[in-house]
Amino acid sequence: MDVRPLVLTATLPAPEQAWLNAWREAYFPPERNHLAAHLTLFHALPGAERAAIEAELEAVAARTPPPAARADRLRFLGAGVAVDIHAPALVTLRAELASAWAGRLTRQDEQPLRPHVTVCNKVTPERARAVERELTARLVPRAFALPGLALFEYAGGPWVPLRAFEFRVRG
Repeated sequence: MDVRPLVLTATLPAPEQAWLNAWREAYFPPERNHLAAHLTLFHALPGAERAAIEAELEAVAARTPPPAARADRLRFLGAGVAVDIHAPALVTLRAELASAWAGRLTRQDEQPLRPHVTVCNKVTPERARAVERELTARLVPRAFALPGLALFEYAGGPWVPLRAFEFRVRG
């Protein structure tokens, strides 16, 4: 049986999701844009361990308040552009999950998290610089809270949604 890897993202609030989806639709090459805007935490968790991963995510979400986040600058990716997401509590949470899943992560997922949402990718460096200039002029800093986590199955290009895990609401 071939078990596909799992992708874990932090979910975005509806206004930020709509804003970043619009930028992604405008600047991502349409033939490569198979996904909504997303903030990836892990790219390839072991699909064979889905039940244990979901149990861990349930427990984490139940004890974690929505992490504060801020989008206030862009990141040049060489062949693309991303909106940087400043979210220290999310970085800490992701590091704790990486520690819990040590030995089962890919080399990419062993790296520390640098939160971002890619809005343009797989273009020439010249096109990426032009997009960066245009979006820098349009970027209005935004503060928000991340409402939860979402788990997907990687299916080649698109992702299959599996489950959402809402963070505990304060109070």
